[in-house]
Amino acid sequence: MPMPMTFDRKIKIAPSILSADFANFGAECRAIEAEGADWVHVDVMDGHFVPNITFGPATCAAIRPHIKGVMDVHLMIAPVDSYIEAFANAGADVISAHLEAGPHIHRTLQAIRGAGAKAGLAINPGTAVEAVEYLLDMVDLICVMTVNPGFGGQKFIHSQVAKVAKLRSMIGDRPVHIEIDGGVTPETAPLVAAAGADVLVAGSAVFKGGSVSNPAPYGTNIAAIRAAAEAAL
Repeated sequence: MPMPMTFDRKIKIAPSILSADFANFGAECRAIEAEGADWVHVDVMDGHFVPNITFGPATCAAIRPHIKGVMDVHLMIAPVDSYIEAFANAGADVISAHLEAGPHIHRTLQAIRGAGAKAGLAINPGTAVEAVEYLLDMVDLICVMTVNPGFGGQKFIHSQVAKVAKLRSMIGDRPVHIEIDGGVTPETAPLVAAAGADVLVAGSAVFKGGSVSNPAPYGTNIAAIRAAAEAAL
């Protein structure tokens, strides 16, 4: 059985399997966890809300037995509500929906919690942090996109660091994670960690140089991102 989620503000590294070997997902999930990953991040894209198509609930269900820790599912899809139950049933611990994906985000967050998952709220780079103010008691995690959603390997958008700092002060003592998704490297991790983020999603920066048959570079990459982030605290 996966471990139950507990809340803390320690730095957590969540490799995005968007950068993994698609033909070896189970082995890749086991490898990144063995090499120090805290969470496994699953980027779900629909070719409609974002200009790319990745995977759905069946893939999540298939990899779930290979993940011991937290399966963090980021839904870049619209509409979103009709798919929540399927992703919860597939074993998602956290389900994040985009504020921009539909008109009734409050209802969406209720539905995620109602399905038994932790509720995440993702916001695009152009969305003001004030948009989440009246949702803070509905969420367990806020995912700040530091690239425009849709593709891995993009450059970090530096204007988002100030947004993270503002968000951290709005959250106060609520048990809400701040997750960063996009362009996380040992160079950018300290900026967002210092601003108050605790969950760092990294794709290419974790998987570069390694493979299922040679996973040691995953561990080196994860350790470098973690050390850089922790040094900024």
